Amino acid sequence: MSNWKRICQLDEIPRLGSRVVQGTKSGDIALFRTAADQVFALHDKCPHKSGPLSQGIVHGERVSCPLHGWNIRLDDGQAVAPDVGSCRSFAVSVRDGEVFLAV
Repeated sequence: MSNWKRICQLDEIPRLGSRVVQGTKSGDIALFRTAADQVFALHDKCPHKSGPLSQGIVHGERVSCPLHGWNIRLDDGQAVAPDVGSCRSFAVSVRDGEVFLAV
């Protein structure tokens, strides 16, 4: 458990929305919550033009960048074809209603 950091309660991330963890060694990390209460974490920059993914629209297990509409898979940070690119993903765990991020 030493490499996991408690971030927040699950309910503090809006369903189909996000929450940003600022000031990490990896930069800003966006936590996304799906309709099924799955939580994913991505670097908060779209691989296209560095748009803030945390301000995008979550649908299914993807987020659409608010700048140019690129779709990014939440599980691995890969852009959905025909777009090409990726952003870093981070391990997340939800235990007893609390969200933990691997650091």
